[in-house]
Amino acid sequence: MQDFFSEISSSFEKTFITDDRWLQLLNGLGVTVQITIFAALIGLVLGFLIAVIRSTHDMTVQGKKCRNFSDFILKFLNFLCNIYITIIRGTPVVIQLMIMYFIVFASSRNGIFAAILSFGINSGAYVAEIVRSGIMSIDKGQFEASRSLGFNYSSTMIHIILPQAFKNILPALGNEFIVLVKETSVAGYVALQDLTYVGNLIRSRTYEAFFPLITVALIYLIIVLILTFLLKKLERRLRNSDH
Repeated sequence: MQDFFSEISSSFEKTFITDDRWLQLLNGLGVTVQITIFAALIGLVLGFLIAVIRSTHDMTVQGKKCRNFSDFILKFLNFLCNIYITIIRGTPVVIQLMIMYFIVFASSRNGIFAAILSFGINSGAYVAEIVRSGIMSIDKGQFEASRSLGFNYSSTMIHIILPQAFKNILPALGNEFIVLVKETSVAGYVALQDLTYVGNLIRSRTYEAFFPLITVALIYLIIVLILTFLLKKLERRLRNSDH
């Protein structure tokens, strides 16, 4: 029994204390959080823009001939959005990350910027479909009612449709952000020292797998639990605002 605790103590020391490896884990966590936050912002903005374009196309010009130049532009933008969503959702995120790092940013090799863009663009495709489904779930009668009150299409979308759609899609949107947090664990493929990469690096140097890998798993779990708690709190607040 004494030998067992001695081994545990030695493993703990090699994983966290020696060479200040706990600081390496902390820095890796910082890289993961940085990538996640900025990628989520890019994905959210990109997803909402694409969702508005696609839902506007579906509600106004789908299946109809172009009556004017704006209809043609809308059809063309919708075509580009469909290509974007098909490519992004049809290819692995790690391949997209490697293309962004080794091809698009081959000259600069800015790993964090490449990772932020890759994960943001990837998330944007999924956010777009989530938001579009939320917009399309709103009764069309609300568009007609807002028009009768003098709202134009953009005002209707911003002030009436999107707030309601956001409430409907919040659980799915929150789930997408949780998936994004875990997806960033492949950032090590482009030599970024994120949380997962640092944990694996410590494992390879100490030849101890238990503490490095379990610690990384627990940190991801804590992040997900915090996000889940905040999302549930936001959902309750939005539900209470309806009464």
